[in-house]
Amino acid sequence: MVVGSIGVPTYDEMARELHAAADRTGYGVIVLVADSPARAAHAHALLRRGIADGALIWAERFLPALDLDSLVRSRLAMTVIDNSVVPKGFDVVRVPERQACGEALDHMITSGRRRVAFVGHRTGREPDGEAHERYVAYLDALARHGLARDEALIFAGADDRVAGYRAVEALLRLPEPPDAVFATSDRAAINAMWAIRDSGRSVPGDAAVVGVGNLPEGQVVKPALSTAGQPHLDYSGVVQLLFDRLTADHPPAERELVLPWSFIRRESA
Repeated sequence: MVVGSIGVPTYDEMARELHAAADRTGYGVIVLVADSPARAAHAHALLRRGIADGALIWAERFLPALDLDSLVRSRLAMTVIDNSVVPKGFDVVRVPERQACGEALDHMITSGRRRVAFVGHRTGREPDGEAHERYVAYLDALARHGLARDEALIFAGADDRVAGYRAVEALLRLPEPPDAVFATSDRAAINAMWAIRDSGRSVPGDAAVVGVGNLPEGQVVKPALSTAGQPHLDYSGVVQLLFDRLTADHPPAERELVLPWSFIRRESA
């Protein structure tokens, strides 16, 4: 399993599915973190040397350093999660996020919110990797509704809980604080709610909050978190693609699987 970072709940869920399938079939699981060009190149070198029979790859912005064509030539069975890569000798999983994120933002804006903050990943404004789709959805929604982009409302802070809290703390100190927060991870959105409430404000009365990912935790916080994501977190189909390819007598034709996303409206927005 090759992932772009550690501590990401969706990666954790996928790892659980992968371990379960590996246990059933006699395989073991090795996790490689490709969170820089150097580490991605090192992961590629290890895979080329035959460290694994197959790879489930979700490396986002460092995917080019893995040189997928070279890995195909080494006969590595692969399933790659990416919205733009072309399947050539491996299977691809698409995660179309932009529309669902746009629906979430449309909902907040049409509900009367006019100062919508964006709390994103550190690399989320760069045009590579899935996180960028969430930023594009934000910019598109502002344009659709005639709202100007305000750089003061755009913060990094979705990579961990503390960063999410601190980002919203800073946003609330602005002379004109936001009346809505779009956080590109549920964990940051949940801590955004804590920051808003700790400031003496209410959610969603003073500020609506929407996250991304549909983590189970979002259903038990109060108010329940509105989010954009898969209606049900289920990576069994993704894992099955890889094990189908691993166990086939002859390499199957390339396949594509789409994991649909939607806006899941709850109480926080």
